[in-house]
Amino acid sequence: MRDSRPQSLDVLFEDAAAVEKSPLHIVQQRAVALLKLNRAVTSLLPAQLHPWCRVANYRKQILVLEAGNASWMTRLRYELPTLLSALRSEILPSLSSIDIRINPSLMIKHNNSAQSFAKTTSENHKILPVRQLSQESAKELIILANRSPKKLKERLERLAALAGESASTAKKKC
Repeated sequence: MRDSRPQSLDVLFEDAAAVEKSPLHIVQQRAVALLKLNRAVTSLLPAQLHPWCRVANYRKQILVLEAGNASWMTRLRYELPTLLSALRSEILPSLSSIDIRINPSLMIKHNNSAQSFAKTTSENHKILPVRQLSQESAKELIILANRSPKKLKERLERLAALAGESASTAKKKC
């Protein structure tokens, strides 16, 4: 059981002789070790998972990873056997299992970068498939328009008139 009682700051910042044993030094060492472990795990994962996954903790031979949401957690689970064997052979021979938890703050943190990535990807690939309304579909729309109320009838007839034109010109006429 941990000692979680409040402590004076003097205890944390003791003299230089006792720095090696101070609680602050122990916390700092643990943080550095987790950062190194996070870099190692990240290097073993596919590039798509890097922003959405990180090491949360390592205790009792269990590595705890955080994923941004359930879909990234599922994607990470596909990588578990490879990751587990690589970590056991290279870094943590005593590793017994990997636990994955969802941490939504990872999604919030990287949401802006994901949106900008999607935006630049869509700007780079502006080639869209050309869609056309067939003559058969236009005939069906006319039949449907004859049984529809006035407003809907007018719109269906306008849509049917666009048969054979591409979707981009159809948007300009509506």
